Amino acid sequence: MKGLIETLRARGLIEAETSSDIATAIENEKPVRVYCGFDPTGDSLHLGHMMAIMGLAWFRRFGHAPVALVGGATGTIGDPSGKSQERVLLSQEDADANVRAIQRTLETILARAGGTQEVLVLNNRDWFEPMSFLDFLRDVGRHFRVGTMISRESVRARLGSEEGISYTEFSYQILQAYDFYHLFTKHGVRCQLGGGDQWGNITAGIEFVRKQTGKEVWGLTFPLLVKSDGKKFGKSEGGAVWLSASKLSAYDFYQHLFRVSDQDVIRLLKALTFIELEEIEDLERAMRESDYVPNTAQKLLAEEVTRLVHGEEGLMLAHHMTEQARPGQEVEFSLEAVEQMRSHLPFAVLERAQVLDCRTADVIACCGFMPSRAEVRRMIKNNGLRVNARRVDQELDCVQEQDLIGGRYVVFSMGKKRRAVLEVLE
Repeated sequence: MKGLIETLRARGLIEAETSSDIATAIENEKPVRVYCGFDPTGDSLHLGHMMAIMGLAWFRRFGHAPVALVGGATGTIGDPSGKSQERVLLSQEDADANVRAIQRTLETILARAGGTQEVLVLNNRDWFEPMSFLDFLRDVGRHFRVGTMISRESVRARLGSEEGISYTEFSYQILQAYDFYHLFTKHGVRCQLGGGDQWGNITAGIEFVRKQTGKEVWGLTFPLLVKSDGKKFGKSEGGAVWLSASKLSAYDFYQHLFRVSDQDVIRLLKALTFIELEEIEDLERAMRESDYVPNTAQKLLAEEVTRLVHGEEGLMLAHHMTEQARPGQEVEFSLEAVEQMRSHLPFAVLERAQVLDCRTADVIACCGFMPSRAEVRRMIKNNGLRVNARRVDQELDCVQEQDLIGGRYVVFSMGKKRRAVLEVLE
């Protein structure tokens, strides 16, 4: 059986390690407390954060104790890593609200991921707030050399830019280093996880712990979640792929994963699911065979990650919405389903006077859902057109008040492969 670090490597969840003997050390000191930080720059985490969450989850599944640290203090400062200009600073009120939302997400997902050790979800504001500025400078700041701090990649990049870097952001690495020291002394945390852009912050914390205690702690970085074309997976054309259902529905989340390319799906199955590697490798081989059913791997990815993030209920809802959105299905559409589908189907908006008691062929042509009225009429003759679940069987058919779903929407099904949504305005 593979050990934890070997498993993380095989799944693409490790980019670098601060010690060559970290695998042996972690196995010998089981259970090890490991932490990863999440700054509350928004009220939801996104898909890119799943690399960090999966890292913590795998530690827990191997019998170790994860600590998810939400930066109620550092989140109001802003990490310069990977940023070309300074973040807009959050108010403490906004930061606190974001902390609560992110804590709930982390607790829920890590609980679903399984494991026996307790999960700690902490807020670093709890130890920074009682500390005075003078105490911080005297007891913490004096241990950090400015030359070393300036040499860090995230700082050098900003120093060379037109924007520059403020003292506020420059001090971020000291705050994160102190986090590691506090978690080590108060909670026995021995290892920190972070993205590849956090290497400098992680090593600063390791060095600070060594100076203060003489003890060795470790760090692991994971690669950023990017597509084969280099674009981030946490983002989509419509914005971030949020983990919170209040910002992105389970259906939309599922659909984003279902549309992943063949070039990316195997790597994501390894990184974002707990499916055995042998099963994933079998699937990868099957994808090269002539009898492979397209999107089989994507469906598995979407199901596994949606179940982890949104639970069984969320996955069931995503399946239900997907069936309703599939062309060729004779279904009664719910208002909720249509509102979910509109972001993934051709969509148009018309006023009531342009729709009600107007010929269906004219409405569809006006929306641009089909090239011409003549083509719509041919589809009607071939019994291929539906208004919602109602089959249109005559050219003079008109859209009626009773066709409006929730008094607002009409779903047109045009053959077995095309479906579109019309919103009707008052």
